[in-house]
Amino acid sequence: MVSKETLEKYEQLIASQLERIEKMKAQKDFVDYAKLDKIIIGVCGGDGIGPVITKESANVLRYILSDEVEKGKIEFFDIDGLTIENRAAKLKAIPDDVLEDLKKCHVILKGPTTTPRQGDGWPNIESANVAMRKELDLFANVRPVKVPDQGIDWTFFRENTEGAYAVGSKGVNVNDDLAIDFTVTTTEGTLRIAELAYDYARKNKKPKVSIITKANVIKTTDGKFLNLCKQVAEKYPDIVTDDWYIDITTAKLVDEERRKDFSVFVLPNLYGDIITDEAAQFQGGVGTAGSANIGKRYAMFEAIHGSAPRMVDEGRDIYADPCSMLRACVLLLSHIGYQEKSEKLERALDICMFEEKKMKITGRNTGCTCKEFGQYVMDTLKNL
Repeated sequence: MVSKETLEKYEQLIASQLERIEKMKAQKDFVDYAKLDKIIIGVCGGDGIGPVITKESANVLRYILSDEVEKGKIEFFDIDGLTIENRAAKLKAIPDDVLEDLKKCHVILKGPTTTPRQGDGWPNIESANVAMRKELDLFANVRPVKVPDQGIDWTFFRENTEGAYAVGSKGVNVNDDLAIDFTVTTTEGTLRIAELAYDYARKNKKPKVSIITKANVIKTTDGKFLNLCKQVAEKYPDIVTDDWYIDITTAKLVDEERRKDFSVFVLPNLYGDIITDEAAQFQGGVGTAGSANIGKRYAMFEAIHGSAPRMVDEGRDIYADPCSMLRACVLLLSHIGYQEKSEKLERALDICMFEEKKMKITGRNTGCTCKEFGQYVMDTLKNL
């Protein structure tokens, strides 16, 4: 027999998700940045190597937006307090005062943060990233990967608040022999990530959107995700739509010919988490890849890698690679409406990372420092 306690937990879980759906339905449209008198960009360094790579990336961002700052159209707002030490002291994934500051911003450039794990001495607080996505309802995780000489130009739209991660800490131990976790797919949650992916494809002249699921096995939730994405696709007849299962997709990404056929991906949370790390490896590893976390009111831009505390312990943080955060800045500029500046920064990064390569980041004193690479990017921007 299933215990009454287990049934009550299941009932509470369903109730919380139904409440979340109603909140999604009540949301207004996306912020129109063109109508704002001033856009506030929060700069939150995080911990580990986060403050180093975030500071340098913000320097580049301030450089490319210097005219707008002077005109009062852009304001940078530095936010402290998202270090593991402060979060542990407050026993909160995001301390209340830090969350209050984050909500004063329109967009946030955020450095990596440390998530406690078993045996590391920190209290068991939730991931700051997961908490921020929930608190600010950042439902879309957007991760581009680009390797021009291999014909790779991919953009992944990973649903950020549902799937296997929505209630990842709310599983139930039915008894000593059975543990159950849950995966969640909602109509509202799926439609909004699909709309964002197809809108991006149209605006950026991307030829195809690929829907990635395991709907042949996970028939209810993945099946719903697939069918709703196809429903959105009907409104975009100019864009080719295909669908793939997650397992064969991972294989095709390493197929040198077939991988050139992919362009934009839309996929549930867990699959997106896994496959974007694989994809980033083609570009040079997760240290080179940035990402956007987009909601209707807020947006946060970050690296996809962790805080690398070992580099700090070994005194190597000054040699940390800022390319992941700089790629995130490309996404930030595009998101707030500065498409030309976004493309200019992306071009400068392509030159610095793939073409000239006058400076090389190695993470050690065998290569340049983070600050030196940032200056290289700004020098390159001057000549574009």
